[in-house]
Amino acid sequence: MSYVAPKDFAVRMIDAGQSKVALSARDTLIRAYMAGAILALAAVFAVTVSVQTGSPLIGALLFPVGFVMLYLLGFDLLTGVFTLVPLAWLDRRPGVTLGGVLRNWGLVFVGNFAGAITVALMMAIVFTFGFSSEVNQVGQAIGHIGEGRTVGYAEHGIAGMLTLFIRGVLCNWMVSTGVVGAMMSTSLPGKVIAMWMPIMLFFYMGFEHSVVNMFLFPIGLMLGGDFTIGDYLIWNEIPTVLGNLVGGLTFVGLVIYATHAKTAPARALRSKVRA
Repeated sequence: MSYVAPKDFAVRMIDAGQSKVALSARDTLIRAYMAGAILALAAVFAVTVSVQTGSPLIGALLFPVGFVMLYLLGFDLLTGVFTLVPLAWLDRRPGVTLGGVLRNWGLVFVGNFAGAITVALMMAIVFTFGFSSEVNQVGQAIGHIGEGRTVGYAEHGIAGMLTLFIRGVLCNWMVSTGVVGAMMSTSLPGKVIAMWMPIMLFFYMGFEHSVVNMFLFPIGLMLGGDFTIGDYLIWNEIPTVLGNLVGGLTFVGLVIYATHAKTAPARALRSKVRA
């Protein structure tokens, strides 16, 4: 499978972060827009499969197709740049500044959101025949997702907010592992397999992904979900973004950087002399 050793893909991660900071605003926005749109299509595909088969596991098994497609096409998700881009700054790569890191995050957020909203509007039209008829079964399921994962958290107060944040952390721990997975192999099958497994895990476990939610919650509102824009922002998107940042950077980016890119000196081993 043309496996790449951790010390080598750690360098690839830093290189990728540097290249994303150097990318023009136009290209960053285009790539982020397409990533948000493709991931949104994958989400509606997975929900459709889950509703029609009655098996969430099948939906989770198939959802990673969108993630794999967008990364093989070189597009960017906010969850991925949260992990990769800061490493170039920590490594003091030429031209990489904290301002450049924040600029990249901001542009990718805008692009992802625009792409996800575009697909949300398109699918809302599909589900309702141009808003002229009742919402179909899949649309109703999406609306209930939006309610359960906004007001559902709000009902538990601070405990709900903590749960939401931790689900965001766990999500990008897995998603960023998938991002790194694409760098673990030089073969196409190897990349696909390494990306597929952690993405399937995050989706089936119901962890919170900020970009997936940029699709699920706006379309839920379009389809009559019983929650508000304020509910979406306060009781999902903002805490999810923060959780995704902490999860991806802490448990993937910094861990790999610390132990593979900046490995500590090895201990001197002393052999015992036998009498």
